[in-house]
Amino acid sequence: MSTSTEEISTGGHVHSHPEAPEQGMLGPRPSAKRGIWSWLTTIDHKRIGIMYGLAALFFLVLGGLEALLIRLQLAVPNNALLVGDMFNQMFTMHGTTMIFLAVMPLIAAFFNFVVPLQIGARDVAFPRLNAFSLWVFIAGAVLINVSWFAGGAPNGAWVGYPPITGPQYNPGHNSDFWVMGLMLLGVSSVAASLNFFTTIVNMRAPGLSLMRMPVFVWMTIVTNILILLAFPPITIALAQLMMDRMFGANFFNVSKGGMPIMWQHWFWVFGHPEVYILILPGMGIVSEILPTFSRKPLFGYPLIVFSGAFIGFMGFAVWSHHMFTTGMGVIAVLAFSVTTSIIAVPTGVKIFNWIGTMWGGNLRMTTPMLYALSFISMFTVGGFSGIMHSAAAADMQQHDTYFIVAHFHYVLIGGAISALFGGIAYWFPKITGRLMDEKLGKWAFWIFFVGFNMTFFPMHILGLNGMPRRIYTYHADMGWNFWNHFCTAGAFVLAVGFLLFFINMFNSLKHGEIAGDDPWDGRTLEWSISSPPPEYNFAVIPQVTHLDDFWHKKQSGKASASWDGKLIHMPLPSYYPLICGVGMFVFGMGMIFLKDNMMVFLPIAVGGILLLTFAIFGWALEGPGGEMIDPTKESGAYN
Repeated sequence: MSTSTEEISTGGHVHSHPEAPEQGMLGPRPSAKRGIWSWLTTIDHKRIGIMYGLAALFFLVLGGLEALLIRLQLAVPNNALLVGDMFNQMFTMHGTTMIFLAVMPLIAAFFNFVVPLQIGARDVAFPRLNAFSLWVFIAGAVLINVSWFAGGAPNGAWVGYPPITGPQYNPGHNSDFWVMGLMLLGVSSVAASLNFFTTIVNMRAPGLSLMRMPVFVWMTIVTNILILLAFPPITIALAQLMMDRMFGANFFNVSKGGMPIMWQHWFWVFGHPEVYILILPGMGIVSEILPTFSRKPLFGYPLIVFSGAFIGFMGFAVWSHHMFTTGMGVIAVLAFSVTTSIIAVPTGVKIFNWIGTMWGGNLRMTTPMLYALSFISMFTVGGFSGIMHSAAAADMQQHDTYFIVAHFHYVLIGGAISALFGGIAYWFPKITGRLMDEKLGKWAFWIFFVGFNMTFFPMHILGLNGMPRRIYTYHADMGWNFWNHFCTAGAFVLAVGFLLFFINMFNSLKHGEIAGDDPWDGRTLEWSISSPPPEYNFAVIPQVTHLDDFWHKKQSGKASASWDGKLIHMPLPSYYPLICGVGMFVFGMGMIFLKDNMMVFLPIAVGGILLLTFAIFGWALEGPGGEMIDPTKESGAYN
């Protein structure tokens, strides 16, 4: 369909351009820029980031409701709200939802929206692969939650230890949904990580050397390296468990020579780097917020960067501190005790650098700043309790008690969620063009902060008093009554803090104060463009000359380069990534029920594969088509 002069529609404006790209071998592709179809077919990294964020917030609410039900059951002794296997399903889905369906996609939302803007790129390296990652994530998330309506949700805890999750003790489909859903989520995460790694390495603006990159970009690349290295072990373990459950293999069947302990090694080789996959982006966000609201450059930038990289490297050397009670032997216990102690050093370096950044600065206690300070303080508490577990003798006593529950919630809620909420408040003006309400934001923060500490700090006491985790009831004479009442009350205070944050966020979408392009006097490149950003991000790719380059340009009076008159090529939307996600969902459903009725469910599984194959071929044959955009006539709004 190439002609010497081709008319191309660009958001309602028609332009003539002699070098317009071809539309591809399959003919015209979807080009809607408004309405639901434009969102279903988009390959714009910003829209994909917004959809990741909305999905993550939905599952955060769902996981929070599951947590409230758990706390209601444990509020009083001998309660019967959630009994036996229903309690097992609830805490399994709570853990799985919060880690894989809430925190990880919320991190992915920031990766998608912020990273290309911070490196001066117009999009990610592989826009369609980016959309594929989103829709496969949605497929995996829906698949796991469909289990509630198909015989029962996963019930083997988020760690999924065999033989509890094996066919002998778990003959239903509960764990099948968990296994298949996590495999789809793994495909999504690995595809996204390859994309972001390639984007950061190859698509940085001219002059943006590695040691000029924002710390958030650095933590993004370290996190994605961790994903690429950590997900293969858990994928192998899930495949082995799936073969045990669906095809009668015996990888974890002791009576047939299997080794359940092998699952623990596979899982924790993934599981401990997973902790840093969840926390390193938060460290990057805090490293963006603190300098902005301290009016100072980040103190010790190289140390922050190298500490993050060292944390990622050491994350693979500490997995067996989760297994001190399994009888590994003195040498192994000693080795992992030492490495667990060592990994605290780079974390301490970061904390001192953050304090150094604030020291002597002109602090502005905005909502993002409060959440950043919450991250530092709460993550420090979680870090101290974590270091206690490097001592095997202490770990032996605290293992599988509520002390561990307190520890990892201080890391993942006090740490990761605090940072992510700070990031939402910080980049909300860039995403929406409006500011969140500061008064309501501060009320939400303080209620969140008080409720969090009310809920989880007493769990240290419960754990030291011997309360095991994963129990659904207890006797009144155990001495745990008061603190369980207190924790449950705190959980509802915490829920109010979350609710106020969400109310503030969604109310500000329409009624928030107009932010302008640079409301915080930002340091990095995303603040140099309009809010919300246009589809193409930068009319002219910026030339970077310094760390904190936007600050430098503003202080030196050097304005950003103006548009040079060249039309900007942007790829067209595609529905094939969405079809890939649907195909993988259908295949997963067919495989889960295959052993029940092969005649019915084998065609469903094959149909999913055929749908996926069709989408992949269609994707491959789309060609490099696109449209030419005139920056003077494009809007940055999302419709």
